Amino acid sequence: MPELTLHFAPGACSRVTLIALETLEVAFNTELVIFMQGAHKSPKFKQLNPSSKIPVLVADGIPISQNIAILTWLDACYPNAQLLPKSNTPMERAQLLSQLARFPSDLHPLVSRIRVPHFFCDLPGGPERVLSMATQIMREQLEPIEQKLARQPWLAGQQWSVLDAYLHWVWFRITGAGFDATDFPYISAHYSKTLAMPAVKRAIAREYEAETYLESKGLNPTFLNPKQLD
Repeated sequence: MPELTLHFAPGACSRVTLIALETLEVAFNTELVIFMQGAHKSPKFKQLNPSSKIPVLVADGIPISQNIAILTWLDACYPNAQLLPKSNTPMERAQLLSQLARFPSDLHPLVSRIRVPHFFCDLPGGPERVLSMATQIMREQLEPIEQKLARQPWLAGQQWSVLDAYLHWVWFRITGAGFDATDFPYISAHYSKTLAMPAVKRAIAREYEAETYLESKGLNPTFLNPKQLD
């Protein structure tokens, strides 16, 4: 088995990969990336990912960046864990990857605009407008997911997959920023189910340990909720 090290930060989308690794129940190390110290922009980290973003999974010394790449690699290396549903044809695989890609491509940018709208516009009234528009688009994006979960327990059908881990993270982030969950009872119930999963509990425990360390060093951003770091 490869030696695995996940570069992560509490609350960030690295939680998706953390959940996947905890689901595998394999040994892995974690490396906390301290944004407030600029660790993500250091020459050392940029050798792992020139984009200065997390997560990065280092497997036997070789870095893999981007959640989609990490998750599909883990699924290929540990097929018995069924992180993703089995694909029998190239078309089925393409459809599955399309569902997975929706999260980083369509939803994550909206999460960021809901969480930190001031990063995207510094004009008077700009952040409020960014937040309002992102919230409306997010609601439109979540409607088909809500409809799907009204018919089945998990996004891929009857069995949990990392698609559900990604939705867990999106919901965690936006509801933590005040997103109104009233019209999405099935996504809310889905989130509650994921919180009860042992792998999710272990992932959150790792984040909490890292968060506690950051708080002890005074390294949490003051413009974010310390428990909701982006």
